[in-house]
Amino acid sequence: MHYVYLLLSLKDNGLYIGYTNDLKRRFEQHNKGLSLSTKYRLPFKLVFYECFSNSTDARSREKYLKSGYGRQQLKDILKNTFNKV
Repeated sequence: MHYVYLLLSLKDNGLYIGYTNDLKRRFEQHNKGLSLSTKYRLPFKLVFYECFSNSTDARSREKYLKSGYGRQQLKDILKNTFNKV
């Protein structure tokens, strides 16, 4: 399986959108500071993920969610989650 996920930085309330084929391992890597792009924004909370059966669909979804429209869609869907932070 392939996953697109959204992390919320508890340090700066920033979002990180990523793609992986092993969600648990990747989340642990982020929170251990093993990812260069997120190591200075620890800790993280996993707030959203989607599962896909093939990598092409997952990568397309990741690309869309990283766009302005995609980020806004996530913020609209998860507005209650972000209001609690």
